[in-house]
Amino acid sequence: MSAPEQPVSGRPQQETDAPRAPLVHVQPPADPLPQAPAERPRPTSGGEGDGAVGRPRLVVVVGNPVTGDSRVQKTALAAARAGWDVTLVGRSPSRKREESVLGPVRVVKVPVSGHMRAAASAARRRSRLRSRLTQWGLPDDGAWLRARSVHAAWVREHTTRVGWLAERPSGVRTAVAREALKGWVRLRRYAHKGRGRLYQWERRHAAEPRPTGDWRRDWPELLDFDLAFGPVIEELRPDVLHANDIAMLPIAARSAARLRARGHRTAWLYDAHEYVRGIEWPDALRRAAFPAAEDAFIRRAGAVVTVSDELAALLREQYGLRRSPLVVANAPVRAAVRGAAAGERAGVRDVCGLEGDVPLLVYAGWIGPERGLDVAVEGLVGLHRAHLALVAGSKPNATLQALLALAERLGVRERVHVVPYVPQEQVPDYLSSADLGLICFRHVPNCEISLPTKAAEYLHAGLPMVTSGVRTLRAFVERTGVGEVFVAEQPRSFVAAVRRALARRDTLAGHITDELLRELSWEHQSDGLLHLYEELAGPRAAGRLVPRDVPWSAAERPGAGRAAEPAGAGDTCTAPGGWRPLTSTPVRLGLGCANSAGQLAQFARALSERRADLSAEVVMHTHEQSVRYPADVHTPAERAAELGHQLERARRVLGSCTHYLSDSFTPALGRLNGGHIRDDLPALRAAGIKVALLAHGSDVRDPERHMARYPHSHYHAADESVLAALTRKSARNRRFAAECGLPQFVTTPDLLDDLPGARWAPLVVDVASWESELPAMERCRPVVVHAPSKRWTKGTERVVPVLEELDRRGHIEFRLATGVPWERVRELVQDADIVVDQFAVGTYGTFACEGMAAGRPVVAYLDEQVHRAAGIEPPVVGATPRTLRSALESLLDDREFARRTARQSVEYVRTYHDGGYTAAVLDEFLR
Repeated sequence: MSAPEQPVSGRPQQETDAPRAPLVHVQPPADPLPQAPAERPRPTSGGEGDGAVGRPRLVVVVGNPVTGDSRVQKTALAAARAGWDVTLVGRSPSRKREESVLGPVRVVKVPVSGHMRAAASAARRRSRLRSRLTQWGLPDDGAWLRARSVHAAWVREHTTRVGWLAERPSGVRTAVAREALKGWVRLRRYAHKGRGRLYQWERRHAAEPRPTGDWRRDWPELLDFDLAFGPVIEELRPDVLHANDIAMLPIAARSAARLRARGHRTAWLYDAHEYVRGIEWPDALRRAAFPAAEDAFIRRAGAVVTVSDELAALLREQYGLRRSPLVVANAPVRAAVRGAAAGERAGVRDVCGLEGDVPLLVYAGWIGPERGLDVAVEGLVGLHRAHLALVAGSKPNATLQALLALAERLGVRERVHVVPYVPQEQVPDYLSSADLGLICFRHVPNCEISLPTKAAEYLHAGLPMVTSGVRTLRAFVERTGVGEVFVAEQPRSFVAAVRRALARRDTLAGHITDELLRELSWEHQSDGLLHLYEELAGPRAAGRLVPRDVPWSAAERPGAGRAAEPAGAGDTCTAPGGWRPLTSTPVRLGLGCANSAGQLAQFARALSERRADLSAEVVMHTHEQSVRYPADVHTPAERAAELGHQLERARRVLGSCTHYLSDSFTPALGRLNGGHIRDDLPALRAAGIKVALLAHGSDVRDPERHMARYPHSHYHAADESVLAALTRKSARNRRFAAECGLPQFVTTPDLLDDLPGARWAPLVVDVASWESELPAMERCRPVVVHAPSKRWTKGTERVVPVLEELDRRGHIEFRLATGVPWERVRELVQDADIVVDQFAVGTYGTFACEGMAAGRPVVAYLDEQVHRAAGIEPPVVGATPRTLRSALESLLDDREFARRTARQSVEYVRTYHDGGYTAAVLDEFLR
């Protein structure tokens, strides 16, 4: 199982079974990238019979952004250790090509357009004779809503007349007129009802196109991937091409064929991570397209690899393969497991804050309905002392939220702990402080036929397992004696199995032998894969393999080009967000340390793009619930208190910077002098460093004044203790700003009232990366996105009921994005029609700017007076929680107004928020 990101195939999001670090921009090293040992000259072509020299080339393709996908990363590292020249090709999380390195492995991430998908959607929307009849006079849902209103008004008018006729003196003419009018009203009602049923029937059938049996027509996104990945693969001219999962199968088959047509022999293999026909696809098109694509190409592969013996047998029987697929299970790297030496790292027990004698059950990996974890939560009722740790990150998805709600109802919520991810190589050590590892799978095909990654991770952690009776897991546990089995979805059976396992824990753990761990290690599993590469490449290519020492712990690092080759003269090393890293430029700017919404990173990028005399370093302090935005240095909050870190920051800032921008009044030198920029100011001034302040919101906003001004202020919803703390903090910062004499900047115009001496340095977004090729407001049922970073600060609880009601009525499709990575939010916005921002602050924020950059109309609550005072008129559709429904209905009814607002939005962000305006405002400070 692989790929924690949304798979390119369009499957429902599903992570690997191992806990993975959230997708973040990897921190670059402080020193230059290490260079690999010198190699022989690189060949101009590399196939069998080409007279090639140098290492044979392997290209590994995967339909996700690579970061966090342990299987493909370990595959690449294993091949690099064996002597292959490896390139990993994945999907870019942005609309730009991105490159990085993973040890000696080159990583290329390509953007994928939606042209073929859009073309297919347009073809499905073309008017047919049937739709012209069933939707006569009703081109879209807005027209149908208007027709309903017109009909209702007509009925009210004529039933009123019926009543007036009833008031007249009785007579034949009056009675006939009354009955005739009543009959006419009934007839019109029947006709309207029939028209509505025809319209709704046509809309349902138009919204759910039927499969054709041709994967190209049913899921044309696969052609979009081919257009993006194919040219990159063909330019690399690999000896062996490794296609991971179903979405990459057509791309590999077609690229290998095109290379063969050019006279270059590329062998390729298909790595089937899951049973495609057993996946519960969310729609009929994917249910038809992916099995059809697998059927079309799997027999053309030089070899097939999969994750279990059971799946190998299914694939061979299903497709009549000549040889059984090679089984390569996704397992931990045994050499990376530190065992007793891991004691210096925090484990799950430490994170949960539990003593050693408290029974701790742990589940690690993706949380979805098919994982059956409700049985574990219910089981806690009968396990009075036991606690449950769910390694799933701090931002719950819908299934995890439902589990926590269930725990609350059952009275066991205080014994359910949601603990964060760790890097994949640290997983076994992280889990080792628990007592038992849980696998509670339900009886669904893909859970029945493979041994999940988490099973191997539990065993390397020294944990016996408690597993449901899905076929492969049950057979494994019964064969090895490393755990207990319960009846799936039966809490009583689960409780009994846990009690047996706790009572026999030492005995069960004793069955975890060195031989078993060797079998379930990546070193052992990948050995067969490496032999398969050599077999596919042929003896001449395999003869050029020169093994090398590559650490399994190699991490992905920013940087373009081949990791083994030094940068040429004139090459520019860029930091992870695209800014010029701190070097010997006249202006050397330090920025830290809140990096709210990634704004310091965006400021650094914008300034570097516009000033050749400037370099920058961004530092971000993080905590467990932080979204990790791009930065040169990510510092956990606890490390900021360490003396070693503080001294390193002092050396770096005081010895390198000429200017320093402190956002949210955070300290520049860790906590060497204190927790506020005021405490570091004497040292910064003594070093001749110019300092400025950057405020974003609650760091200076006066809660009492805000509540008095806005009835919907988010401060009304704040807990009393939180409100008191924010009041004290903002008052302290305003006093310091008034007394310090430093240049001051605010990112939103409403804060000019709180810091009268400040200048507006607008929020910065990378406009190009948010652009969307999908036109807004073309769908009959527009997609509306709301993505609050913190629900209480955005007025989310007041607006979600309105959005959900409009969704239930079929007027919109509402998507609430909480706890998803930043890159995923961008995809949601680019695919949306309308963006709903905040209703509790009175101004617009970063999310609104991103929505406008994507060419989407944005709905938010704005204080017009504040923005007029700043000389700006944002093209934001103004609304309050009470008027949100009518604001959205106006956009639905007047699509041209909505599209015009979207166009104006793009122009507005290009004027104020692409970084140019902000760079000009900061120019005087940076002189």
